[in-house]
Amino acid sequence: MVIPSEIFHIPHAQSLRRYLTEQCSKILILDPEEIWFGDTLQGTVLLMTEKKRAVSEKGMGVAIIPVKSRQALNDDPEDYFQRATYTNGVTIEGKWMPVFLSLNERELLAKLKARDDIKKFGDIASVDVGIVTGANKFFLVPDAIVEKFALQRWAHPMFGRSDHVKGLVYSDIDHEANKENGLPANFLWFEEDQIESLPKNVRNYLQIGLNQQLHTRFKCRTRKTWYKVPSVYSAPVAMLKRAHHYPRLVLNHADAYTTDTAYRIQPLGIKPEALVLGFVNSLTCLTAEMEGRHYGGGVLELVPSEIERLLIPVIQATTAELKAADGRFRSAKSGSDFLRMQDALVLGKLGISQEDQESLHGAWLKLRDRRHRVSSSDEAELIADAI
Repeated sequence: MVIPSEIFHIPHAQSLRRYLTEQCSKILILDPEEIWFGDTLQGTVLLMTEKKRAVSEKGMGVAIIPVKSRQALNDDPEDYFQRATYTNGVTIEGKWMPVFLSLNERELLAKLKARDDIKKFGDIASVDVGIVTGANKFFLVPDAIVEKFALQRWAHPMFGRSDHVKGLVYSDIDHEANKENGLPANFLWFEEDQIESLPKNVRNYLQIGLNQQLHTRFKCRTRKTWYKVPSVYSAPVAMLKRAHHYPRLVLNHADAYTTDTAYRIQPLGIKPEALVLGFVNSLTCLTAEMEGRHYGGGVLELVPSEIERLLIPVIQATTAELKAADGRFRSAKSGSDFLRMQDALVLGKLGISQEDQESLHGAWLKLRDRRHRVSSSDEAELIADAI
């Protein structure tokens, strides 16, 4: 059966994964290294199974065989069943992403997870969605709109896209640069309940929203006042929902608001600088590949419950160290290059050996490349600003 490749990781496929392991003695998946249906951007896999002869029969588990081309379909399926290496037990009780790792890589991950200086993200920080405006193009505007309607009193700094955030720190300098480049870096927050109490210039702007029928949109019409955005507060740390190479945290030095394309992060018992600096490393990025989900085009997305399960090295870090890392991030030739530098710094602080660092980095690269549907040799083609 040809099915979407999301079977490995999406939560709502868990019932299917459980059913297959209960009913089948062998589960064999041919995993193409390229997209076979190019017009759809939908990754697919070929699922083949052998049913158990009896309910009491112990299943051998799941095996994944990468294939480079459709020529693999000419081979006898029985040959694949015979030569496959199957994984069972706790490894396949949840998502099937651990099956992509070698036994040594899974053992290393389990050893590190048991350490006291490596925590789950949910133990050291809380995650909340960003501000839901219901109409970002109306409430998030460039300086030109602010000046045209004299809205300076209601304009506040905000970011919500990867091209707004170039590093690990979002500073006043970054914010001013975004404004100078004409980016929509101003959040319009109207707190007044009565539109009549607002000056004419503001009413003129709100009339544009009414003309666009924004008050009929679901998020706007369910408010008491359609233009009064709720749950407005900033957090010391932010995290964009989607990533190209790997996710990162951003220290919010500018005290800017964020849209719901980002999460608001509150550190718990750890300094924001240490949380941001310690987040980018091959261990955390590997668990992000295993916990997150991805769709056509290879973008990685994490929801709060998945972020809370990420493994984070707990380190001490100074403002100077984070500033230096921010500079390296902005100048790095590739995401992989910066990650290696972070491994030496972050994982090195915990005494994790160079050999284990390389193992973690290789495991991350393997899953990242699969998500991108490329081989490691294509790394140069994947340098992007959408990290």
